[in-house]
Amino acid sequence: MTRALILSWEYPPLIEGGLARHVRKLSEALVEREVEVHVLTRGGEESPAQERRDGVIIHRIREPKRPTDLGEFVAWVERMNSDMLAAGVELGDRYSFDLVHGHDWLVANACDHLAKRFDAPLVTTIHATEYGRHQGWVDKHPQTYIHGVERWITNRSQRVITCSHYMREQVADIFGVEEQRVTVIPNGIDPDDLPEQPAEDLARLRSEFATPDEKLVLLIGRLVYEKGFQLALEAMPRVLEEAPGTRFLVAGSGTHEAELKRQASELGLMEHGTFLGWIGDDVLHSLYRIADLTVVPSIYEPFGLVALEAMASGCPCIVADTGGLREVVPHEEAGLRFRAHDPEALAEVAIRVLSDDELGRRLVAEAYEHLRRFDWGDVAEQTAAVYAELAGAKTA
Repeated sequence: MTRALILSWEYPPLIEGGLARHVRKLSEALVEREVEVHVLTRGGEESPAQERRDGVIIHRIREPKRPTDLGEFVAWVERMNSDMLAAGVELGDRYSFDLVHGHDWLVANACDHLAKRFDAPLVTTIHATEYGRHQGWVDKHPQTYIHGVERWITNRSQRVITCSHYMREQVADIFGVEEQRVTVIPNGIDPDDLPEQPAEDLARLRSEFATPDEKLVLLIGRLVYEKGFQLALEAMPRVLEEAPGTRFLVAGSGTHEAELKRQASELGLMEHGTFLGWIGDDVLHSLYRIADLTVVPSIYEPFGLVALEAMASGCPCIVADTGGLREVVPHEEAGLRFRAHDPEALAEVAIRVLSDDELGRRLVAEAYEHLRRFDWGDVAEQTAAVYAELAGAKTA
């Protein structure tokens, strides 16, 4: 049996973003494939230092609340890595690990030191790059620092995992990593994590944002520049003109939130939509079910989990023709794509779906079959194969 130490800066119930859910689902599915999984992560004041949950052995260090200032955040991450390293050394005295698996730059330093100490292979999953998030502008701190850590850890790792072929090419290109050391394993989705709510509850929720005869367009995710919500807002005046009775809902929070609200106000959109702010998973998953269309207008998108969540919830989806979205959403099958960076193209495709209920129903039906490609069992199977290959090479 392979024994793996997985490091992640977040793990449920502490959730900062999609990484926590990814590591949890992957870890639990790996356990089902007879991998002994230890996760080293952060925890809150109420979290136990160690527990076994769904077969995964979770070890938590306690850290002060993360700062919002990016400069302070880098110093905070360095301290977290020091604490993770100390905890990992102690774990290494108790267990013999076959490999170390880190997720993103946030745990790179601890992973590197622990892999060396254990004389174990190092696997790093790169979920996104600083270079991609900032459209190549990484010449200022802290972007320069983060980009440097990503380059260093990907070249230090025996294997790098990316969620899409697009990301594989980016890692190979910008970090100079040989493509044969980069394995593509997509993210997964479990429709059971998106349970249906009673119809009356959904109707009540929808009534807060739209009347029964109006169409509701959903924009959901972190409100940051690279997610492209500014392009969707720019497209909305034409959508409202050609698909009367349409309303929009922006769900999420982030550094671009104030700018997006200002833009919506200048475009005269505020009376046609709602900025909901940060929401928990229970409400988030319900929003897909009350919307008539989910729009994913990303400028940079390594994968596109929002698109999969919309599909799994029975909501038609249109996405920018960029990055991992090209692989997640087959055009004219599970969803529709539009030219990235192009508000007019976005508006045209949105109007097409909003004006054709039969098209929406067909996309939803085909998306249901498409989702089978992203089963967590398959994701874990491919990851376990990487583990076995590296662990076998170590003992050969």
